[in-house]
Amino acid sequence: MNSVTIVYGLVAGLAIALLIAAITDIRRRQIDNWLNATVALAAPLFWWASGLSLWPDIALQLGITIVTFALLTGLFALRAMGGGDVKLLTALALWLPWTLFLKLLLIMALAGGVLTVVLGMWHIAHRRKDHLKIPYGVAIALGGLWVIGTTDWAALHVGTLG
Repeated sequence: MNSVTIVYGLVAGLAIALLIAAITDIRRRQIDNWLNATVALAAPLFWWASGLSLWPDIALQLGITIVTFALLTGLFALRAMGGGDVKLLTALALWLPWTLFLKLLLIMALAGGVLTVVLGMWHIAHRRKDHLKIPYGVAIALGGLWVIGTTDWAALHVGTLG
């Protein structure tokens, strides 16, 4: 089995994890720690299969992850984001080069905006008085799935795969 096959297998596993995150967030408004840990712990295998070098490739991934965690922890402290969302995005930062991670964040923000408007209208239409809770894991999953589906993983690290 060659590296490209392993990369695609791992990316398929990541897609399944994102679907599970979306489903559990819809059902329970929670993204389980075991799922976030699985995504994070699979990243080094993805790095190996992708042929990433320790410097600068893996160091850059870790840097993106640290910055992501720091910024999102601030949003969590302000109650603007849930803990599972913070952990899922941090785990995803381990997988994606910064350009793809920014693409994920853009798609996530757009999907999250649409999701908020739709759920807000449903909340008003049903005259709900309770606090509106947005399953933002759905928006994260949509952003992640978009990036997964539009990326040529075999060509991402030209010369290092295969």
